Amino acid sequence: MNLESVTTHTGELFVDRTAGDSGSKGAFLRAYDDPRGETRWGFFCANCGAADNAVDTMGRIECNECGNVRKPDGWDDAHE
Repeated sequence: MNLESVTTHTGELFVDRTAGDSGSKGAFLRAYDDPRGETRWGFFCANCGAADNAVDTMGRIECNECGNVRKPDGWDDAHE
């Protein structure tokens, strides 16, 4: 795993640019607390560079900075 160091308002994170989930405006990349990728932190929004993202139990991810959204895995109209 080749992780890239990024600085966010929460501090330094290590982002895997090869692994993530598609969003409406850009990918949500996997982010880690450590440079070896042993401790998963959450997601990094590739659209705006924010680490302030909300994740729910359905798998929906939403960037609180730019509104980038990944819909839930079991998406249908009842989830709106």
